[in-house]
Amino acid sequence: MKQQSSLLDRVFPHPFVSVIVGISWLMLAQSAQFFDILVAIVIGLVIPKLVQPFIVRTPNIHWDLACKLILVVLWDIIISNIRVAKQVLGPTDRLHPKWYRVPLDTNHDQVNSLLAMIITTTPGTVSAGIDQERGDILVHSINSDDPEADILEIKQRYEAPLMAIFHVKQGDSA
Repeated sequence: MKQQSSLLDRVFPHPFVSVIVGISWLMLAQSAQFFDILVAIVIGLVIPKLVQPFIVRTPNIHWDLACKLILVVLWDIIISNIRVAKQVLGPTDRLHPKWYRVPLDTNHDQVNSLLAMIITTTPGTVSAGIDQERGDILVHSINSDDPEADILEIKQRYEAPLMAIFHVKQGDSA
């Protein structure tokens, strides 16, 4: 038996998507005039309604932990940009590029995909792929003197918070 949804659920099937779409429109329009705000509201209502059949389920996450992780990642991106700029503009003989594998503590799709994305968006590192069979992510670092320390930092700074955000325990899968 299908459960009846409230009017609010029917109008805002995915409130977070509505907010993101509306804010994105305002940023693209580079305007906060009445017409642009009206368009942002309309597309913030229409687009989530159109994509509703394609969003199977929205994960139940810890939003406070997610916000903290976003701030950590933004901070790391800023610091890494400065560090990589110094390294690239400095003597190249001081660079020690390395490939290493970061073992994954879970098979959870969202956690592992977001972890790979965070690694890639942080300057100086790039994830080359998730190996499901081996249970790891292949990472290239532009400069690493201690790959083991880098792996530990990735696991503590990003993987552990992602697992907490998605209520995932070690070894769980999506």
